Amino acid sequence: MSRYTGPRHKLARRLGISLDGTGKDIKRNFPPGQHGHNTRRKISEYGIQLHEKQKLRHMFGLNEKQFRRTFDQANKMAGVVGENFMKLLESRLDNLVYRMGFAPTRPAARQLVNHGHFLVNGKKVNIPSYRVQPGDVISVREKSRGLQLIKDSLESRNFLPNFVTFNDGALEGTFTRLPDREEMPAEINEVLIVEFYSR
Repeated sequence: MSRYTGPRHKLARRLGISLDGTGKDIKRNFPPGQHGHNTRRKISEYGIQLHEKQKLRHMFGLNEKQFRRTFDQANKMAGVVGENFMKLLESRLDNLVYRMGFAPTRPAARQLVNHGHFLVNGKKVNIPSYRVQPGDVISVREKSRGLQLIKDSLESRNFLPNFVTFNDGALEGTFTRLPDREEMPAEINEVLIVEFYSR
């Protein structure tokens, strides 16, 4: 199954969350389509769990196979499975590029990483799913420092998470530690996702 490449605003309205983090993709609080605002059917427990899983999967832009593999890795780690799962997703290279403000959205960050514009500890990495370890430094390649998209994104950045530090002069950020639960998306109930995969 390939990655979703359809209209993201429609998907955001279907899921009821902002996928790009700006909030601009949800102008109406009901699903898209002719009968979207008349939907009154009762959702089963399975449906609620599936909906929660799809919210997180589409937020990070993963296909089902990648998503399940990451969950299985989190399941083998010590600690709370749901929190470990979200920590693994947050430590992806494309997500950290977005979090540091190099890109306006996660899909844009994924594309910039794919095109080889970033270095991790001085080495070029073009794999969006690359797992960044605490202490790793992410920087923009010398040839890519003039990219208008990166400049515009850094200028419009209005928030930097506590688990990363950023050096504006050197155009590099450091992933200092794994995030705490309160620093990760509050609109996701990871317990429902664990229940979905534990059936």
